[in-house]
Amino acid sequence: MSKKKNKIIQKLTNHYRLLIINDDTYEEKLNFRLNRLNVYVWTTLISLLLIVLTALLIAFTPLRTYIPGYTSPGLKKNLVKLKLKTDSLAHQLKIRDYYILQFRKVLNNEISMEEFDKNYKKQIINPDSLKLNPSKNDSLLRKEVEKREKFSTSTGDNHKAYNFIAPAIGEITNQFDIKRKHFAIDIALKKNTPIKSVADGTVIFSDWTKDGGNTMIIEHKNGIVSVYKHNKKLLRQSGTTVEQGEVIALSGNSGEKTSAPHLHFELWIKGYPVNPENYIILKK
Repeated sequence: MSKKKNKIIQKLTNHYRLLIINDDTYEEKLNFRLNRLNVYVWTTLISLLLIVLTALLIAFTPLRTYIPGYTSPGLKKNLVKLKLKTDSLAHQLKIRDYYILQFRKVLNNEISMEEFDKNYKKQIINPDSLKLNPSKNDSLLRKEVEKREKFSTSTGDNHKAYNFIAPAIGEITNQFDIKRKHFAIDIALKKNTPIKSVADGTVIFSDWTKDGGNTMIIEHKNGIVSVYKHNKKLLRQSGTTVEQGEVIALSGNSGEKTSAPHLHFELWIKGYPVNPENYIILKK
């Protein structure tokens, strides 16, 4: 064993000379004196140095983003934000789809307004997470507002606040009446009278229903929805954007709950039906 060990050590420590000579003139250019041990040591050190430099280059420069498995911190942060935003939008779309579904049931008289309101609130609010304890001032303010809305005969402020236009001008044959659950006004019109959108908005429903015939529902800003029933022809499809005053339908007598050509017009604000006459000037 000692002889083999000595031979290995001798091979590692034996000196060699590396000469670099001009092939044409045989002139000696460079002269290196080295042994195997030096070559192994320097090769190992240079390799380790290259590995360390490469690791530092990857860790502290943007080059790491080009290596599979590495991403920049900013990109991860943006991905998290986009994920949260996507989840939020998906939730809002589910609530909106549910709202439209329940609204259609109200239009078809499948459910009452009270049931619609109850179901919709369940979908968007968890009562267990809320403490609904209004203060004394808040209760008094609510009663005062309800009293004013119930008995007020002035409609000028509402007209100015919402700036609606009339869907059509004609004689009102059936007025808004909560007790009779008639959440609309009926305007007597001749057939093919142009029906206009009361404000800018998006058509969320444009189809035939059993009771309302050719019905169109338009969603406006600030939680406002307008409904137009018993039309002869609908001129806009669901998903269409309409402008205030744009002709959206032609009046008629379609559907079961009608006996003469007229427009059944409803106005809903934040999920509640309101008297259109308080918000729109319907007389010439």
